[in-house]
Amino acid sequence: MTTPEWDKMTPDVAAAIKEVAAVYPNVDAEPDGDGGARVIVHDLPLAGIYRQRQTWCEFHVTYGYPSADVYPHFVRADLSRVDQASLGTAMSQGCSPRGSLSIQISRRSRRLNPATDTALLKLQKVLRWLNDRP
Repeated sequence: MTTPEWDKMTPDVAAAIKEVAAVYPNVDAEPDGDGGARVIVHDLPLAGIYRQRQTWCEFHVTYGYPSADVYPHFVRADLSRVDQASLGTAMSQGCSPRGSLSIQISRRSRRLNPATDTALLKLQKVLRWLNDRP
């Protein structure tokens, strides 16, 4: 993990990034200027339904965390299925957070519980959803 400027993030945002990095060590985080941070987790494994074996995942942990949902998540722009089927619902191609093309994954938490719905858990739910698709 690159060492971000922790003092430019709220303590809750910094703790969330450290929790993600404890499970996924290849993490980059950059303060957003408002107490939050933009996070990229690299080298995440993909299931056999995709041509690619791994992806990165980018998301924004806002200053309102943990009361604010970590949403949306972005993955590599060239993601494609082995069976040539479309990526399907909840995935939008051609998005460009911070200028880089990517695919947006829209998986909003409907009943957000700040005590349990952490940035790490949300990332894991998004990855499970991505890899368990038919």
